[in-house]
Amino acid sequence: MTFEQIYKDIKTLKIQGATNVAKFGLKALKLKFDAPSIKKIQSARPTEPCLINAIKFAKETDVDTAFAYLSNMQKRTVLVGAIIIKNKQNVFTHCHSSTIVDSLKSAKDHKKKFKVYNTETRPLLQGRKTAKELARAKIKVEHYVDSAADEAIKNSDIVLLGADFITKDGDVYNKIGSYSISELAKKHKKPLYIITNSWKYSNKSLKIEKRDPKEVWDTNSENIKINNPAFEKIPRQNISKIVCELGALKPRKFLRKVHKTYPWIK
Repeated sequence: MTFEQIYKDIKTLKIQGATNVAKFGLKALKLKFDAPSIKKIQSARPTEPCLINAIKFAKETDVDTAFAYLSNMQKRTVLVGAIIIKNKQNVFTHCHSSTIVDSLKSAKDHKKKFKVYNTETRPLLQGRKTAKELARAKIKVEHYVDSAADEAIKNSDIVLLGADFITKDGDVYNKIGSYSISELAKKHKKPLYIITNSWKYSNKSLKIEKRDPKEVWDTNSENIKINNPAFEKIPRQNISKIVCELGALKPRKFLRKVHKTYPWIK
């Protein structure tokens, strides 16, 4: 792939998942590692701190070192995530997270038997990607429309969500719909775990990305306005633990560990 192709695929969401975006961003910078190229790749997905932090680390070391470090972080996160998943559980998840998919596959490899409930995740239906990947791994999936999340969560034992952005307060931004899911998890007394590497952390504020209205509905009516926000905030009070390469940690402990381990993250 060329630099321009990777940039285009990141910008148009052909490359999905914050960790995958960071990895492909680094692959692009392996081809062109100069200031304009770095700025261009960052601009392709400005709301992804994992990409920003990976690039920062690459500037301090080199692209290969950053890529290897990120890959090892991901492997450790998946191992911790697989431990969270218990035998004979029903697991609920939303959208598509490569880290959650890999954690579920790892749990299956460790002979755990479980079923996954997941939502379609409109408007781009990333939940279908999750369902297909799990089905190919011989993991049983029950697929729900987004508005049936209450029923799915009620019948689950555990809720797993990914993260695009973790704030300085320990709140988490994830795909739209995640706040409602966190509230339903609290209502049904189901533990909610965020499974992600810690490079999703940033102490900056996040401006919610507004996606193309045509993703929702391509209508020409002047009396219809389409809103298509990409993310929303999950308050730390709704989160049982953040599961990452540093361990399974309550949000405040996660923040302390990140500050100690990666003091350069700003």
